[in-house]
Amino acid sequence: MTDLGDFSEFDAGGDADSTAESSASPTERSTDVDGFEPANVEPRGEDVGIGTICVSQGLRIAEDEEETSLRAYVTSGNRSSVRIGSYLVAPYPDGETLFCRITGLEYAQQYHADDATEIHARRAMRRDDVDEADYKFVASLEPVAVLYEEGGELKRRMTDRVPKPQTVVGQANDTAEIKTGLKIPEDGVFLGHLSVGGETVRTAASPPTIDYRLKDDYEAGDPLVFRHTLVAGGTGSGKTHAAKNVLRQYLADERRYPMEDGRTVGPAVVQFDPQDEYAQMHDDNPELDGEFARRLEREGVAHGGVDDTTAFVPKVGDSTYSAGHHRAECVEFTIPFSMVHDNPFLVAGSGLNDNQYGALVSVLLPRFRRQYGADGTYEEFTSFLDDPALREELDESGRVHEATFDAVRRRVLGFGHVFDQDARPITDLVHEFVRPGGLTVVPTYHVSDSRATETVVLALSSLLIDQKLSNDPTYERIKETPLILGMDEAHNFLTDADSVQAGKVISKFTEAAKQGRKERLGLFLITQDPQDIDDAVFKQLNTTVVLNLGDEDAIKSVNIPSSLESKVPYMEKGQMVVYSPDNSEPVELIGLSKCVTRHGRD
Repeated sequence: MTDLGDFSEFDAGGDADSTAESSASPTERSTDVDGFEPANVEPRGEDVGIGTICVSQGLRIAEDEEETSLRAYVTSGNRSSVRIGSYLVAPYPDGETLFCRITGLEYAQQYHADDATEIHARRAMRRDDVDEADYKFVASLEPVAVLYEEGGELKRRMTDRVPKPQTVVGQANDTAEIKTGLKIPEDGVFLGHLSVGGETVRTAASPPTIDYRLKDDYEAGDPLVFRHTLVAGGTGSGKTHAAKNVLRQYLADERRYPMEDGRTVGPAVVQFDPQDEYAQMHDDNPELDGEFARRLEREGVAHGGVDDTTAFVPKVGDSTYSAGHHRAECVEFTIPFSMVHDNPFLVAGSGLNDNQYGALVSVLLPRFRRQYGADGTYEEFTSFLDDPALREELDESGRVHEATFDAVRRRVLGFGHVFDQDARPITDLVHEFVRPGGLTVVPTYHVSDSRATETVVLALSSLLIDQKLSNDPTYERIKETPLILGMDEAHNFLTDADSVQAGKVISKFTEAAKQGRKERLGLFLITQDPQDIDDAVFKQLNTTVVLNLGDEDAIKSVNIPSSLESKVPYMEKGQMVVYSPDNSEPVELIGLSKCVTRHGRD
């Protein structure tokens, strides 16, 4: 007895032919029964590119980036190779090319089905792979430029036309297309190799990498070194390694700049060095093997120690300097108090208000100079202020109130170990301090007093800036030499502190930055706290090199595009973002894995 009705008569051992026919595939049955040939669903030929422009969700190029809708369907075999940030090209029918960048990747359902079910999940858990044919894989694209040829030269213009539907898109793998699309100069100062997501962009050329360079000749506008550079990175990010590699390029024998008198002169580099690392640039890097060196030579990257490197060591009190980690020549110097007459803030490091600073500048220093001459010493100045008769006279005359006099006196004390020490004054060493094609390093690691360090750095930088900007300079050597002023831990000296002294310093550096192009003066600032550098100086910086930064405020302060900003905390050592609007589109780079000069202590 059964409840299966007519199915109770089913004979499992019935007609074998009937069973075989029923078990045959649909294609086999069609061939055997109906005589049809099976159809091949694979298209003929070989795939070119990674996918095609699609219109299912709109295809629009607009002046407003938010209204642009450009997407590409990526075929299943190419999906694992595409990354956000990758560069693609899509040809127009007339030979022009759209150069674009992937800004988003998305899986979408191919068919209307609910895959958020127990059955789908359990089935997937029992499989080793994913059937991507069930899904669409779509890349959102940002149009960067239209590439076209003119007079045999590849050029770029803003995106002003929409590609055709079903246009094949491919990975950009031509060096000329990529450099033109991103507006990267062919020649200039080497910074690193173009990368996406921490992986070097590879091409079919030799070498397969794409070198990134900064403009460095007047034919393409002012050299960017004189429009100022910031290198920002946290501890362990490789910023000193990167800074050395860049500075070494400016010290190459062929690096020269035209002066107004018709001469071409190599730049002098003066580097303030709080961690005593840059004097090592005198020495070759023993880890730079022959193969790596030959690769650098093929790419036109300067390498090897700089013979003309001198460490100018400030004599401060009883501090001693050890030069066991480098072979550069060392020269001791002192800051003469005479430099204070041109830069009174050097003795106001503890903070004077406007009234007190005015008394120092307008009354006390001029009177001291009249009495003791321009070469009066710091010791004579403190004795001068100890005179009670002077204090009483100035108070009774209404020129300086006695409380103001006392405040100035208190705040200018404590510099006895800085000025007029037992060494040659820097003003007598200018010719050796600034040398065309030479590197001068000013180490301050051996100076334990931060106030003294600040005084030394500001005294020397003020000397260089004042002479560069002067129409009647005392030292023609400074005026007539292209100069790169490097400052590590720049946040300690160019902070937006709310004091008269800080305001004077910021004003001086801001003016230097504004006049740098004309006077061939470039600021090269290095910091791990870019948010502490005053905005007035920051706004004058044209090139920003950002390595790994973990602090959110620091990342926000460097003003790089948000698409790159989000990558900064995840960058490995040596990875960097370069934002230089007058040089190229914002890009990711990977710096050289080895320093081109000696780097690091044994």
